[in-house]
Amino acid sequence: MSDTQANSLAERLVARFGDTLSKVETVRGETTAELAPADLLAVATALRDEAEFRFEELVDVCGVDYLGFGQDEWETATVSGTGFSRGVTGQAQGRFSWSERPNVTGTPRRFASVMHLLSLTHNRRLRLRVYAEDEAMPMVPSVTGIWPIANWFERESFDLYGIVYEGHPDLRRILTDYGFVGHPFRKDFPLIGNVEVRYDPEKQRVIYEPVTSVVPRVLVPRVIREDADLQQARAEAADNWREN
Repeated sequence: MSDTQANSLAERLVARFGDTLSKVETVRGETTAELAPADLLAVATALRDEAEFRFEELVDVCGVDYLGFGQDEWETATVSGTGFSRGVTGQAQGRFSWSERPNVTGTPRRFASVMHLLSLTHNRRLRLRVYAEDEAMPMVPSVTGIWPIANWFERESFDLYGIVYEGHPDLRRILTDYGFVGHPFRKDFPLIGNVEVRYDPEKQRVIYEPVTSVVPRVLVPRVIREDADLQQARAEAADNWREN
């Protein structure tokens, strides 16, 4: 979608819904609108049905955990001839065991449900973002009554982030096991998980036990350096190509 189309869509959204949308912005040709959970169903229905918008298709629904948003695990203030300094251990990025997971409370606007809409009629896209009001029990309305395709998308978001979609016809886990504890895409869930699975030949069955084979750690990334040697190599390669 072009910048002109995106700006036009943003202006139409503001004119139609006014203060019902807490935020409307266009960045790099993509329009995002934020609204409260209580207004979601009415706005979504209008976006689907009204001729000015006609967002007939729901492309995706995903959860987001903004805990630790903007924080970084990497100390990049210094650099040597061998690359950047190592990463540091961070408590907001899952570098901990299940027993030592942080007790995170009181984080405003932590969980959000994000919907991506497509208008086939007008060839436009729109992103809707709805923040859950309660961090302890994040809940937003289900849009399955408006776009039935949201059924599995919302189940995935519930499974991985613990966001409850009120009014969903069959809200249960879809990717993890029925007895799984926690929600693995939350930022206060350890990256190594809380249990590991192995086959016990004596018991002749699969058993679950605490993770012992993996140690939480911050890995050192491979850094592509932008230095004089690489610039010279590219220049020489370009000269050889032109000569040939």
